[in-house]
Amino acid sequence: MKKYAWIAILSFTVGLLLAGYLFLYLPEKSPAPPDVFATAAPQASGPNLFAAPAPQEKATLDFVTIAEKIGPAVVRIEAERNEPSRSMGFGDEWPFGDDFFNRVFPQPRRGQPESNTVTVGGTGFFITADGYILTNNHLVEKDKTTRVIVTTLAGKEYDAEIVGTDPGTDLALLKVKVKDLPFAELGDSSLVKVGEWVLAIGNPLGMEHTVTAGIVSYKGRSIDTQSYQDFIQTDAAINRGNSGGPLINMRGEVVGINSNIVTAGFGSGGNIGIGFAIPSNIANKVIVQLKEKGRVVRGRLGVQIRDLTEGMAKQLGLKSKAGAVISSVEPDSPAENAKLKQYDVITQVNGEPVKNSDELRFKIADVQPGSKVNIVVVRDAKEMKVTATVDELEPEPEKGQIASPDKDIGVSVVALTPAIGRRYGLKTTEGLFITEVRNGSEADRENLAAGMIILEVNRKKMTAVRDFEDILKRTASGDEVILLVRQETEARSQDFIVSVKVR
Repeated sequence: MKKYAWIAILSFTVGLLLAGYLFLYLPEKSPAPPDVFATAAPQASGPNLFAAPAPQEKATLDFVTIAEKIGPAVVRIEAERNEPSRSMGFGDEWPFGDDFFNRVFPQPRRGQPESNTVTVGGTGFFITADGYILTNNHLVEKDKTTRVIVTTLAGKEYDAEIVGTDPGTDLALLKVKVKDLPFAELGDSSLVKVGEWVLAIGNPLGMEHTVTAGIVSYKGRSIDTQSYQDFIQTDAAINRGNSGGPLINMRGEVVGINSNIVTAGFGSGGNIGIGFAIPSNIANKVIVQLKEKGRVVRGRLGVQIRDLTEGMAKQLGLKSKAGAVISSVEPDSPAENAKLKQYDVITQVNGEPVKNSDELRFKIADVQPGSKVNIVVVRDAKEMKVTATVDELEPEPEKGQIASPDKDIGVSVVALTPAIGRRYGLKTTEGLFITEVRNGSEADRENLAAGMIILEVNRKKMTAVRDFEDILKRTASGDEVILLVRQETEARSQDFIVSVKVR
């Protein structure tokens, strides 16, 4: 009996020693968590250079780890540009933060002096190891900005090239000639949920690399109907200077680009817990086009649309208020050519349902000009299908040329064609269309402006830029040329004569 007892005790002791060895000296080796902020070598360029990575599970990180990994990718941006002075009594602050007024109402107000050179500060962040930077368009607008300087967390300064800008989404792509840079990864913003934690990193009020935390307050917020907006709203502290910086989830992915703030009142410029970020999924689409074309090309249907109410849906014989009702159809537009009419309700585009007017605008914008789009509409309570050929929304402005490099009056012009006339809503189809009048030039002194049409020079009809060039070459410097100019408005067209000195 004693023999069996000793065997049992010995077996138990050996078992304990073996278990201790397994747990203490042979721990399971788990793979290290993925590095969300890369110091990896840049991938070869291709059409999907900025596309979102393949979906994969990532560990949830803490605030400190995220700040340490994403922080080095964030840069301070200083843009030198020409800005019209404000003279409406609100000071330098607007209730919606950085340059909101200029973006919603881009036309200069009366009584403003000519442009001044100012420096605008903001934030951006590297999205590739070879120097591409994502930021806001309103910081580095192409027509105004003369120089862009970026400063890294390490204190290094670089002159940045503006690769492309997109006012429609308020995004811009910059490039510095540096390699092996730390960069942040764009995540999938469609997975963002209201209530989840997010971090913002930027340079608010000139305070460099400030990290703030909050939650996602709302998704799909829109401020105005003129831009392509689907904002992520957050209560993470965002102030003036945060514009262009990243909004980061707890996996260390950038899910938004900070763009707007709502402040407590005129002149305060302070955070009250309402900030807006452009979703990363929108940025992914925009970045590819900015890199390839320098701008974003969008489709146009040519309709004015609005959301449906319960009452409208009932009156129009609809089962729900999903869709977008056409309030007007633009003449000679893809919509008119497709026989779309006022009161038609668009419910599907290329087989995908349309929830509201904003969703319809996004779907049509994603269609490349010249492509056909299949549309389902409800007309008089009956469903029907139409096909439209989409054209381009807001084509790139015509770049005029100076008629003669040696003799000049201060204008750039292009030959007016029926296509240009339709683009700018002009009835005139011949002449020279003024695309630019340079400040301080002879033409500027005579109140000529972009959009006017030169019909005749020295009583000779103008049909090509070469016609104008020939006359300028034969005119001595200091002598004058007589122009017959037309200015068209919606109400009427007016012709007038102006005499301009040649320089």
